Amino acid sequence: MSLSTAALLNSNGFFPPSLDRDQVRQRVWELETGKVGFYSVGLYPASLAYNCAMQQKDEENLLLAPRPDRELLGAFTQSALDGMDPKHVAVMERMGSHRVGGVRQPNTLADLLKRCELVVLSANSNHVEEDLIEAIQLRDQLGRQHVVLACLAGSFSHDNLINESYVLCEKVPSLGFFSGFHRHGALRNPLDSFTANFCHPNALTALLGARMLDRLSPNIQVSAGVHNIEGQYIKAAKNMSSVFAGFGYAYHQDNPGVLPTLLTLLLDQCLDQAATVSMARRNRQRLYNRQPFALTELGYGVQRIEAALVRGGDMEKVRDHTFAQLTAMVADVRGSMMLPVSGTPTRNFHAGQVLAEHMLDEKRCPHSMEELENWCEQAGLRKGGLEGLKSLRYWPQIVRKYAIPVHDASMVNLLYMAIYGNSTTKDVAFSVMTESRELSNYCQESVRPTHSRRYAEALQNLDQPEAMDLLVNAVIADNARRLIRDDNGIEEQDTADEPPAYLKAMNVIENAL
Repeated sequence: MSLSTAALLNSNGFFPPSLDRDQVRQRVWELETGKVGFYSVGLYPASLAYNCAMQQKDEENLLLAPRPDRELLGAFTQSALDGMDPKHVAVMERMGSHRVGGVRQPNTLADLLKRCELVVLSANSNHVEEDLIEAIQLRDQLGRQHVVLACLAGSFSHDNLINESYVLCEKVPSLGFFSGFHRHGALRNPLDSFTANFCHPNALTALLGARMLDRLSPNIQVSAGVHNIEGQYIKAAKNMSSVFAGFGYAYHQDNPGVLPTLLTLLLDQCLDQAATVSMARRNRQRLYNRQPFALTELGYGVQRIEAALVRGGDMEKVRDHTFAQLTAMVADVRGSMMLPVSGTPTRNFHAGQVLAEHMLDEKRCPHSMEELENWCEQAGLRKGGLEGLKSLRYWPQIVRKYAIPVHDASMVNLLYMAIYGNSTTKDVAFSVMTESRELSNYCQESVRPTHSRRYAEALQNLDQPEAMDLLVNAVIADNARRLIRDDNGIEEQDTADEPPAYLKAMNVIENAL
């Protein structure tokens, strides 16, 4: 997507810029009875629609539109279709079509924009950007500029022309984002329920959009949030972490002691990375200072939750953790990294299990991402739906773009090296990932910030007295050690001991990323 095209979405709210109270009042009532549309009906939106069909007598709240030349229920396996109630399936088919001359025709994206007030572009990251461009153009052509657009893609986007990867909501800041923990089978269980968040940088738009989504089914509770960029980043990071979690459960099932540490670190690092992304967002000041009402009224305990770091004797704000109050998204991270008591795990978790099985059999890491994707295809996982593996492909660019600290991403870094590293790096990664003691040590040590970064920053700021003093003291200390060695006639001895695998992995990652 070009920046010029993204700029077309400079307004993505429910209300026109009017000060007429009667007009605003009328619009509020329109939204109260407004419909939600899901375009591109994959496994998740179709499962959500089935849940709504089970729970709601009023089937008019939700409309569906499959992609051209796609079947409305094409994402389900035949066994899943066989287990569905034909009455509920008939309701879904009515959600996905309309009558033309007495004959039912499949809904299109244009139909959703005409009849809905909120349209969720629910394709994965392979198609969501082209869908967004089409939706913006159609919305203008139809004179429906105040239909709010949102997405739920859980992977990083990539611009092939400039070879840049990014979070789509960061490139298009006014785009809404919808997400929550779910398992597709659970959504077809009439007794199960789940929570979700609808995020938009304008608190009022977030509140109204969440209400519309919350009305779809009594089993789906949707809360509002303003952190769309952070939410989408968490989703992408979660999908990568879920692959590692699936690997951990499968490979270390006989060594369960390492799992609590592994899973805790994966969760914490998802949030820590999103905090770094939050500090870099372009509309950060507007997010907090130009809202129609305080974020505490939206459900946030405080306006901001920020951490601080001591640098040169000064306290510097470095992270915003307000988004950690997006309970449904944090639950999504936790749930996606758990082996369910019943049913199947998420697709990314399953991909991690497949990785573990083949690494156990082959006694090596995959030769390439293509080999891993082939393993997944053989296990019945379509690679197009494995957002975690796609995100991993763009990981180095994301690390550089958002300046993600190495110690906040050590687990994803290790997974990346196991798939994309050279043969020597893969051997090191294999040792760390497959040996319980090495993995535990890596989890313990890799979260410590590297001291070398302190000196690298000093070299870039020699005009500051504190930076110069730091380097001068280091040189004097080094010279003093050398003089002592010379005076005592002690020669340095080379150690023959090989460093452990987890230290090798940390060194490789710090140098490469």
